[in-house]
Amino acid sequence: MRELWARLDPSLPDSQKREFIEATKGLCNAYVADEKDVGLLRELGVKKVVSSNRGDITLVHSPLEIGMGKAKESKVCAELVVRSKEDEAKILEALKGGADYIILRCSDWSIIPLENIIAQAHGKAFLIAPVSDAQGAKLALQVLEIGVDGILVENRDPTAILEAQRILSSLRTRASERQIAEKIALKEARVENTKPLGLGARVCVDTCDLMREGEGALIGCQSSHLFLIQAEIYENPYVEPRPFRVNAGPASQYILCPGGKTRYLSELKAGEEILIVNRKGEFRTTNVCRIKIEWRPMILIEASCDGTLGKVIVQNAETIRFVTPEGSKSVSELKPGDKLLVRTEEGGRHFGILVKEETVIER
Repeated sequence: MRELWARLDPSLPDSQKREFIEATKGLCNAYVADEKDVGLLRELGVKKVVSSNRGDITLVHSPLEIGMGKAKESKVCAELVVRSKEDEAKILEALKGGADYIILRCSDWSIIPLENIIAQAHGKAFLIAPVSDAQGAKLALQVLEIGVDGILVENRDPTAILEAQRILSSLRTRASERQIAEKIALKEARVENTKPLGLGARVCVDTCDLMREGEGALIGCQSSHLFLIQAEIYENPYVEPRPFRVNAGPASQYILCPGGKTRYLSELKAGEEILIVNRKGEFRTTNVCRIKIEWRPMILIEASCDGTLGKVIVQNAETIRFVTPEGSKSVSELKPGDKLLVRTEEGGRHFGILVKEETVIER
């Protein structure tokens, strides 16, 4: 479990320190503090204090001091500064010395040193990155995909702690989303009809990820029936694979996004989030790299599931494929009786949010 730590600014007046602790102690796993502030933290009920002598975790600033902390039968946190590649050796020395926690303070460059250290030290000690705001927290928690094990917020404003906690909670939620495939239940729908249409504003969603066979996005004319459209992963004689892309259809269609929300394709832009889903219903979050809109011939597909009819419109081209229970099928090959994978849901949507009690009819 990743942790949120805060540093208590020793220059604050005691009254402001009290206010800061009272406002944040329900959010923080630990506080890093000067010796003179340990008593105040204890008085206000803080359970984990990191400090040089009187803390629950002994704070040291050199690998050579780790042994002294261990002699107290205390867990040890080494706060180390990395100014160059040579300084990374300090981290390995601290690991060998038995440091339980390592605060990685990078003086100039912040990302590359973190990547190098995470690659070498992940799982061997609890790695913590100092940050000043939510943006820094998000970056540190996602470095090298693995991220650090915790963040140390160094900001005297309690709202910075709250914002960092929200980032941490968001990433925890996404981790649990990846593990719980049952959250998206996909069903088989039977193709009833296909109908070529005229030109329309077709949206390609280019992501910051690479998708594989059986992966794509859930898209449809109705929020109650979303079809799993596969990414353009296959090579053909005319077009190279584009595994980052889902050719998603008209700008007015829905796409499923994190938190069970839907968005109109027309609303998406670079940096926003959508869900990548596979045929098992497993999913992950990715960011949009670009939205590409062009006018192309369209085709309507109607498919029934559980006695209701769902519809989706896509570009009328061989490269657009729907995920099926066993594989995928090009829109140019679809015929009545074919089975496609869909997500069905009852209820209406209010600005993309499901309202089960509301009756909304979409045809």
